[in-house]
Amino acid sequence: MSKVYTAKDLESLLSKGKNLEELPSDARFTPMAMDILRRERIASRKPTRRSSVQPVEKEPVRIHEPVLPAAEYNWTPGHDPKTPGELKRFFYSPEIQQLKERMVSIGKRIWGRGYVDGNGGNITIRVGDNLVLCTPTLISKGFMTVDDICMVDLEGAQVAGTRPSTSEVKTHLGILKRVPQAKSCVHAHPIYGTAFAVANVVPPSCLIPESEVFLGEIGLAPYETPGTLEVAESVGKLAEKHQSILMANHGVITWGKDVEEAFWKMENTDAVCHTFVIAQQLGDGPKQYGPDKLKDLIKIRKDLGMPDYRMDDFRECELCDTSDLALSTAPQPQACSCEALSEEAGPVGDEEVETLIQQITDVVMEKLSNS
Repeated sequence: MSKVYTAKDLESLLSKGKNLEELPSDARFTPMAMDILRRERIASRKPTRRSSVQPVEKEPVRIHEPVLPAAEYNWTPGHDPKTPGELKRFFYSPEIQQLKERMVSIGKRIWGRGYVDGNGGNITIRVGDNLVLCTPTLISKGFMTVDDICMVDLEGAQVAGTRPSTSEVKTHLGILKRVPQAKSCVHAHPIYGTAFAVANVVPPSCLIPESEVFLGEIGLAPYETPGTLEVAESVGKLAEKHQSILMANHGVITWGKDVEEAFWKMENTDAVCHTFVIAQQLGDGPKQYGPDKLKDLIKIRKDLGMPDYRMDDFRECELCDTSDLALSTAPQPQACSCEALSEEAGPVGDEEVETLIQQITDVVMEKLSNS
């Protein structure tokens, strides 16, 4: 087997006064070694010898240039179809038909995952300044067809589709109107995510790196009657800071730049809720990593182009929320080093101090009795 010479090998030979012309005819060289050969004018030697000098391959040969699929739909601002004929051509165009097929596919997936029951859940994709594709009312998301999808404007008025749209599209529109990055929303009732919504509890941060990167902090919207402008207002406002929102006593709604991403956020949300419930039952309960580690994850999230307000609005010691870890009876990790009191908070009353002392005493006595 022919020897491969590196730049370091050639420099060593030169320092010893060796003639590089005397290297074996079948010798091979790294790219940097080739530079040295050229510098020493060895590349000008006779053809038979020059042809034997083969650089070592730096990269494997490949037949494709890998790229991420472009699932985000982009329209030309100010060019929405207006007349009935324009709307019809647009609604049945190949590009829109493809988006409808994706909605049908996502409907089957949320139904297959058990995220919806009966006619629950809804899916939307924004396709214009004032146009949104949406799933219709009273239909199982697991058995939709492309012909079932309808289209509404940003006020919820239906402009296309043979089946009536759902009144809950208003909630989606509350997000789409407020958040330019939101091109698609998925609403569903996944068991664990909905259980947290019913309990009005948000899973704490600093538990799972993937959820911090791809999901961010989960929001919690107060209960309002489904399909009303009130719920659209509260959810839309929260969507400015959260890509996943628990709708109290109702379900979960997520948004993304395309329908696939919005569905992934739904999976992320139910997974972190499910994991937290199980972790509560194991050992001493869930343990958090520190806020310094969360800062790294938030940076990764921002580098991926996903919004995250926490680095702007929170001090480092406030990043890891431990409040909901109290669901466990296990002692909780110290994830924050903020001072217990701020100047704005004012002095603590005697009654509050006595209550705190009693709580600490109870914990200490329980530990002693169990030891």
